[in-house]
Amino acid sequence: MIFWLAVLRQTSRNLRLGWASQCMTLATVSLSVVIFSFFYLVYDNMLQVGRHLTDNLCVIAYLENEPTVGLQEQYRKRILEFDEVERIVFVSPTQARQRFAEQLREEQDLLDDMPEDFLPPSIEITPRRSLEALGHLKRFSDHIRSLPGVLKVRYGEEWLERFHGFVGVLRVVVLLSGLLLVLTAVHMVSHTIRITMVRRQEEFELQHLLGASRAYLSLPFLLESLLQGLLGSGIGLGALYFLHQWIRRQLFNPVLADQPALGFLPAPVLVTILASATLLCLLGGILSLKRFLRR
Repeated sequence: MIFWLAVLRQTSRNLRLGWASQCMTLATVSLSVVIFSFFYLVYDNMLQVGRHLTDNLCVIAYLENEPTVGLQEQYRKRILEFDEVERIVFVSPTQARQRFAEQLREEQDLLDDMPEDFLPPSIEITPRRSLEALGHLKRFSDHIRSLPGVLKVRYGEEWLERFHGFVGVLRVVVLLSGLLLVLTAVHMVSHTIRITMVRRQEEFELQHLLGASRAYLSLPFLLESLLQGLLGSGIGLGALYFLHQWIRRQLFNPVLADQPALGFLPAPVLVTILASATLLCLLGGILSLKRFLRR
């Protein structure tokens, strides 16, 4: 008990004597955590938006002629040969015209002079998919396009490709910001502790001559590293939370209940970021101590 009290007093003394460098390290770690967690938050929300947008996604195959019942079964069989799907609906020209008229609402009279079959028959296919399976969706549409009598296949490929590309760029940015967090946490903590140890080298040598163990000399700096990681990541995540709340108030209307919500990071992710930043700072302290104790 007395040993740990002495270690805590030494840790407190280290923090007081090197408060300027401690504050600089704390600010740097916090900023790195904010940058990484912000881009991860954007990436996570974009995935949620993508899932929301693709909930009603379907592949529409426009046909040359309206298929008979027997031909519909052949189409169904050929579609299921590629993959299982959630739903297959055959839409006749008359049904397509009725849908179009419902969409026009008050302007339905524009269709009065149009023939009943001016819209082509089609097959609406709801595939089992995810945002990450864009390549699979392309192959599926190519398979549908190869069926006899199919004129054109549409599934919103242009916006899907753009959205998928944007998510891919975000993934790279998250990885780069994570690398920045690793390098910053390890380097800054290691540099701060090394400065403190160099400044007080004579004091440490005297304590060692008086019988102080390596554990007594090292533990205060390890505790200091843990505190820097814990406080820095906590401050960074707290700043991200307030930024998230501000963005929600600025961009989202609480009256519109059907708009996608801007969610915050889930608790397991927060704990992972907090623990990772703390361990990285501890690693920086260990590396600095090893280099110093080799002398």
